[in-house]
Amino acid sequence: MSSIYLINKGVGRSIEFRGLKAQYIGFLAGGLVALLLLFAVLYIAGLELYFCLPLIFALGAGLFMTVFRLSAKYGQHGLLKRNARRSIPRSLSSRSRRLFTDLNLEYGK
Repeated sequence: MSSIYLINKGVGRSIEFRGLKAQYIGFLAGGLVALLLLFAVLYIAGLELYFCLPLIFALGAGLFMTVFRLSAKYGQHGLLKRNARRSIPRSLSSRSRRLFTDLNLEYGK
């Protein structure tokens, strides 16, 4: 007897929308909101519409290209790993032997 329920084979996979993976969708959405606010501020400040629109479209195109390039280059978790790698020190230095002697006493039991 066959089941009438379909199995969702995408359970546990990361969200993807038109090639953008995981957090890059949020980055793009945040950038678009920032561009909308920038347009509103520039227009209210009195700048001409013929200046505001090309500027916002150029910045929007740059935003799309940058976010898609980062998504393709680093993938779902790669950008977070790259940023985390920067915080790892190149070397550790210890000026006393106490760290190692305490390890022997604690784990040598």
